[in-house]
Amino acid sequence: MQNNSKIQNWFEIWFNSPYYHILYINRDNKEAQEFITRLLSVLNPPEKAKILDLACGKGRHAIFLHKLGFDVTGTDLSESSINWANQFNAPGLKFLVKDMRQPIENQKFNCIFNLFTSFGYFDDSADNIKVLRAANQMLVKNGCLVIDFLNVHFIKKHLIAKETVEREGIIFHISREIKDGMIHKTIEFTDKNKSYKFIEYVQALDLEDFKVLLDESDLFIYKTFGNYNMQKFDPDKSDRLILICKKKI
Repeated sequence: MQNNSKIQNWFEIWFNSPYYHILYINRDNKEAQEFITRLLSVLNPPEKAKILDLACGKGRHAIFLHKLGFDVTGTDLSESSINWANQFNAPGLKFLVKDMRQPIENQKFNCIFNLFTSFGYFDDSADNIKVLRAANQMLVKNGCLVIDFLNVHFIKKHLIAKETVEREGIIFHISREIKDGMIHKTIEFTDKNKSYKFIEYVQALDLEDFKVLLDESDLFIYKTFGNYNMQKFDPDKSDRLILICKKKI
């Protein structure tokens, strides 16, 4: 069996794999665009604001934000995703291969978006602090950081332990568990007579965890929402934890 589940840098391996994009090919662009539209109505950024899409993947949010007239930079650690996104480069839209633990030097943004559970990948919580401090460094004085994360309390109640998904003729066997403060997802499948195994995991961070991390990064939570319709956050019922964060004065 080919085993690509090296835990230390699982995100570098899996996110660069073509199978990652095959498995998640059905992500809803319409829902993503509607979420961005609602989010902007809450944030009310200035006209032609500079926006950073942090961990942008193939750039679906960044491309839509640019169409709305914003100056957008998308960054991601996955070279394959950025290579794909680069075909959409235009004045006011660019993509960079970048580790989100490191700031983009000499760049300031009105808004930084970290969407679709693109946080908490690391073994060491200190790396989370690095991400948040880098974001703080890149924000203008009255700027905001948006973190769209899963709601751990909801996940614990509704965890789907096992499921099978077919994409492009490939049968993906997916199992999930929560252990050692992490939400683990194991993905196994066979393609062209080769067997593969990948692992995703993310820290099981709740609202109180984020408050501590943000405080240590000189940021604070300004508003919280519980889903992509921007409804009030309910720890028991909300499927998302969406945080609007600002710099401490």
